[in-house]
Amino acid sequence: MPTERDARTMMLALPEVEEVVVANWGDQPTFRVRKKMFGLVGYGAPTVCLKATRDDQAALIAENPDVFLVAPFFGRWGWIDVVLARVDPQELAELVEEAWRLTAPKRVIAAYDRDSEST
Repeated sequence: MPTERDARTMMLALPEVEEVVVANWGDQPTFRVRKKMFGLVGYGAPTVCLKATRDDQAALIAENPDVFLVAPFFGRWGWIDVVLARVDPQELAELVEEAWRLTAPKRVIAAYDRDSEST
C-alpha cells in the first residue's frame, strides 16, 4: 500500500516538478510542472488528488469505486481522488505520470520519453 510520502516521491521524480504549498488551502502541498498543477496530497492524507480526463475519471470510478473517487472541488474537470490504502502501487505510478503528461509542455514530455528510452 503506497503512502502519502510515496505519492509525493513519485510526483517529485518527474521532470520540472515543484512542490508548492498553498497557504489559503490550509498549507496544502500541490505539485506543479511549469506552474500548472497536476496533483496534490496532504501530509498523512488517505488520498492523493490527480488530474485526469473526464473519460478516464468515469472509467476508473466505474471500474473500482472503492479506490477511485470524484475529487472534491476539481472533480467537475475530471480530477480523481485515489485511496492510497487500496490502490496498487504500479497503478498509482501510472496515474501520477499520466496526470503529469496532461499538464507538462510537449517538449518536456518528449525529452522525458527520449531519456526513458535510452536507459
